[in-house]
Amino acid sequence: MSTVEKTIDVDVPVRSAYDQWTQFEEFPHFMEGVEEVRQVDDRHCHWRTKVAGVRREFDTEIVDQLPDERVAWRTVGGEVRQRGVVTFQPLDEGHTRVRLAMEVEPEGVVEKTGDALGILDLRVKGDLKRFKGFIEERGQATGGWRGRVRPSDAAGPAPTGSTPGSVPGTTAGTPRPTGGVPGTTGTTGTTGTTGTTGRTGPTGDVPTVPGQTDRSSHDAGAWPPADRP
Repeated sequence: MSTVEKTIDVDVPVRSAYDQWTQFEEFPHFMEGVEEVRQVDDRHCHWRTKVAGVRREFDTEIVDQLPDERVAWRTVGGEVRQRGVVTFQPLDEGHTRVRLAMEVEPEGVVEKTGDALGILDLRVKGDLKRFKGFIEERGQATGGWRGRVRPSDAAGPAPTGSTPGSVPGTTAGTPRPTGGVPGTTGTTGTTGTTGTTGRTGPTGDVPTVPGQTDRSSHDAGAWPPADRP
């Protein structure tokens, strides 16, 4: 697998930066090559991407999500294998450091060639810069989801045609909302089927982000690992 880690400081409070990142269906607005992200339920998304002319579809599962601190995910089906974690560190009341670490396994000649040329590194750097512009231009998030997802909640492959529901510890029946961008029409609680069934995603550790502290659990076996005091 290829590993990339990038950091950027954004001129918004940590809550705004974190809340915006929870609006997965908005990712195509600032992530290069992402054509669509469809929220299946509180933990699962279905992705359609096109990179260097190659189209891929895959499913991701949120395995650890703590408001204002981190979102960690892994692929669980489809044509892509990756895992990663994004963390949020408040610098002061109006500034936040966003740190993204990913491990990706290139597929096919095009992806492997691109990886060798450092294309993945450039894409992640560009995605963070576009995220910075996206949230700073608005000044506040287009939506937000404050639920908690623990590593123990991760239960395997994404469900088919599931309706957004609740995560243990959150209000029952409250779906993760989709924040609409001004001038566009958003959807909330959209159901759908997952795409091509493929091999399950990696189950090991994601890259540990320097400075990441798990304030909710000190279980050494928790996923993903954190730099514990």
